[in-house]
Amino acid sequence: MKGLYFQQSSTDEEITFVFQERENLLITEDNFVKLQVKACALSQINTKLLAEMKMEKDFFPVGREIAGIVLDGILPLDSEDPGFCEVVRVHEHYLVHKPEKVTWTEAAGTIRDGVRAYTALHYLSHLSAGKSVLIMDGASAFGTIAIQLAHHRGAKVISTACSLEDKQCLERFRPPIARVIDVSNGKVHVAESCLEETGGLGVDIVLDAGVRLYSKDDEPDVKLQLLPHKHDIITLLGVGGHWITTEENLQLDPPDSHCLFLKGATVAFLNDEVWNLSNVQQGKYLCILKDVMEKLSTGVFRPQLDEPIPLYEAKVSMEAVQKNQGRKKQVVQF
Repeated sequence: MKGLYFQQSSTDEEITFVFQERENLLITEDNFVKLQVKACALSQINTKLLAEMKMEKDFFPVGREIAGIVLDGILPLDSEDPGFCEVVRVHEHYLVHKPEKVTWTEAAGTIRDGVRAYTALHYLSHLSAGKSVLIMDGASAFGTIAIQLAHHRGAKVISTACSLEDKQCLERFRPPIARVIDVSNGKVHVAESCLEETGGLGVDIVLDAGVRLYSKDDEPDVKLQLLPHKHDIITLLGVGGHWITTEENLQLDPPDSHCLFLKGATVAFLNDEVWNLSNVQQGKYLCILKDVMEKLSTGVFRPQLDEPIPLYEAKVSMEAVQKNQGRKKQVVQF
């Protein structure tokens, strides 16, 4: 039985994924079950986090968002079993029942983004009806789920688009997005657009997709030049607002902190792996997994999924995902 692994010794420029033979699984511990995998979603591997958690190995298992018989869930960060395998061994505390109306690919392709959206909007920013929220890069797989959760909670949503295709995609959302800001040409000021939309009050919640720490002239990466500067985020944030950032190396200078202090605003870091780092959070984590499946079943969540991928194409597809290529969620179907 083969599984897909990531070669840790490879550099960012030379990403290597390999299939390796695995021994037959023997369940010898209590509360562990065998899971026959039906679908597994592809997500980027955070190699920096693995290094900081002292979890470096020559080969690291790939694929954690899985759906199958008997159950469905996300494999923990320290799992030794790759999701890209016919059978895996997993603790029952990381599993949740899949509703009958939900397909295997929908379950696997939505579970991680659903957890991230709940972490950002429910636990870190306490989203409620009537609040305004800016969701950056809303046409991404994660952005789509975040927008749908915000709309379900009764929030006013503003979003950014990185291309004409993304803009057209966001304009088709129902209920409609209050304003779609096209940043593809680099001429539109996100802060000005948000302040105009909110009557100068600023938005209550910002969920970024990365920020620029330097000026455009000092930023060589063209993709990073399309991101808002950290000063723009602080400017458009309203009084008592929440800034949820995915930028793990965010640097705030004393004037930035002073401005946030005057607004009574908060900054929180979105790291969805925290749920698996402490057993104290297990109950909340399972509630999130269950709620994600329920909203998927009732149509609140409508994920953007690409066509299912056969297992033999998983290696090539994972290489593209690791390089952040493609917009829709990639799911391998067994």
